[in-house]
Amino acid sequence: MRTCFHLAYHVRDLDQARAFYGGVLGCEEGRSTDTWVDFDFFGHQLSLHLGEPFPVTHTGRVGEHLVPMPHLGLVMGMDNWQALAARLTAQKLDFVLQPHIRFAGEPGEQATMFFLDPCGNPIEVKGFRDLDKVYAQ
Repeated sequence: MRTCFHLAYHVRDLDQARAFYGGVLGCEEGRSTDTWVDFDFFGHQLSLHLGEPFPVTHTGRVGEHLVPMPHLGLVMGMDNWQALAARLTAQKLDFVLQPHIRFAGEPGEQATMFFLDPCGNPIEVKGFRDLDKVYAQ
């Protein structure tokens, strides 16, 4: 069964969050109050609440990279991933890990990129040519 997820985490500034998630990423804003705002995060519900973001360390070893942990992730088809990577690159987003292909030629081959929201929350976006192979071994 595939369903959408709901994730809630802290941001320090709702206006910055709106500018980033709505403006930079292109997510549609949903309900909000003076202490939180919801976004349609590529088909999933993301709730951003005022507060101190979780601490992040670069301790997740994936291939030859240490990636930010914990992090929010998103998996999309390759065409959509390439379009988003081009959009973010054109906006001169500062990537933690530049868009690239990892595990080339292996069952788990994927495109990936890491970046931070304005409050330091890490986001990874993966792209697969065949979404049925996300869990391939």
